[in-house]
Amino acid sequence: MTPVEPRGEHGGREPEGGAGQRRGGLGGELPDVDLVVLAGGRGERLGGADKAALVVEGRSLLDRVLDADLGGRVVVVGDTPVPTGVERTLEDPPGGGPVAGIAAGLEALEARPAGRPTAWVAVCAVDQPQAAGVLARLRAQLPGAGTGVDALCPSDGTGRRQWLLAVYRRPVLEAALRRIGQAHHASVRSLVADLRWGEVEVDPGRLGDIDTWEDLRRWE
Repeated sequence: MTPVEPRGEHGGREPEGGAGQRRGGLGGELPDVDLVVLAGGRGERLGGADKAALVVEGRSLLDRVLDADLGGRVVVVGDTPVPTGVERTLEDPPGGGPVAGIAAGLEALEARPAGRPTAWVAVCAVDQPQAAGVLARLRAQLPGAGTGVDALCPSDGTGRRQWLLAVYRRPVLEAALRRIGQAHHASVRSLVADLRWGEVEVDPGRLGDIDTWEDLRRWE
């Protein structure tokens, strides 16, 4: 894991600290992590198709993301069917973009009566077929994340940060949302501008999303 300074560019289970923690790869306890799945995109280059319902290797993209076992609670943000037992919410009004989706997801997690918020929260766009494995790798690095790291994302070797496939310190993410004020149609870049990042090396073949039918055929 490499701490990096900010650049101008570019469910409910045991709460953190409970029996639900596991041993981390760096010798510390593996913290529980809540998960916000962003599934509200319009899929404009897919003719308006519901990305969450797209199928890769026989399974929907949403099901593939929900394979992530991060020990915490899960909320899906978007107007899409979800499996029984999975919480779903929408930003109000809908169509506000990923930052509004993050805000709505955090609000839904906060409102749940069971457990308490975890110190870390993962944010994941639903259109990433290998997201579950990447999120597990990020979680494994959390015991070694020093106080100078606000968020972890995978490194693809190009320097491009995966803001929507990342794990954030919850208080820092909440403070960033307060700082930008209006979440609807805010850019993700503006949300994360002041965060201190750690990058975790990941096989580049596990990264990438689906924006077009050609992307879908490539993943298939």
